[in-house]
Amino acid sequence: MEEHRPTVLVVGATGRVAGLVVPELARRGATVRALVRDERGRQKAVDNGAAEAVVADLRDPASLRRAAEGADGVFHIGPAFQPDEARMGCNLVAAAQEAGVRKFVFSSVIQPTHGTLANHASKVPVETALFESELEYTLLHPANFFQNLRGAWPGIVRDGVFAEPYPVDTRIARVDYRDVAEVAAIALTEDRLAYGSFELCAPGRFNRREIVAMAGEALGRPVAAREIDFDDWAELTRPPYDARQLLLLSKVHAHYATHGLGGNALVLEAILGRPPRTLAQYIGELAAS
Repeated sequence: MEEHRPTVLVVGATGRVAGLVVPELARRGATVRALVRDERGRQKAVDNGAAEAVVADLRDPASLRRAAEGADGVFHIGPAFQPDEARMGCNLVAAAQEAGVRKFVFSSVIQPTHGTLANHASKVPVETALFESELEYTLLHPANFFQNLRGAWPGIVRDGVFAEPYPVDTRIARVDYRDVAEVAAIALTEDRLAYGSFELCAPGRFNRREIVAMAGEALGRPVAAREIDFDDWAELTRPPYDARQLLLLSKVHAHYATHGLGGNALVLEAILGRPPRTLAQYIGELAAS
């Protein structure tokens, strides 16, 4: 008898982060159905490894219901700092249940109950909707992504300086989203992570002084650590956010300045069955590329 190949609807399949879930699912024999916002996204999704793509809108429940029809699983990551991020996630949870989907993996955020940060608090209603659904859910709580460093890397190479809008001694828990993507794919193609909530972090909480030491070793020349004003940082890195989103991001960085970000690597290593990727390895890849 031919083995069933699960069909997984993936939100963000054309993105730099959620797009990493697509090849992990394909590697495990899943058929990836990408949810894209418009026709232009179809080819990009297929080029990234999706078997098919459907146009739908997270603000349009009917389109989500059609997109989820016949899917075995759903992977969702919310669009960052959108004012209705929670509603969009809840729309997808409802649509998945109505369509008879079995598994739902939500890429949430580390410490989602930290209500003073809007991008954390916006995840709670989606998690609640999953708890109250009949879906076989898995909640992923990843730390700050290694991939966020990619925007700063050209400046590091050009100027020999790594500047962020919080003190150079601030320690931040981080994770390679490729490891998060692997966990998501495991959850969507196996049963061992069902009904679990998992904090996902790489080993170590490195400050900027330690990060520039890694960068200097990878580049073969010194790199300096600096603190920079948030507006100047945004001008240099040009994150794809409007003024409101930048304001919310500035509050995250202000929190980092005061408290840093904690996290523990034990769970991620246990799930993967291997050591998670390290920040030094990721920086080495950036330097090599």
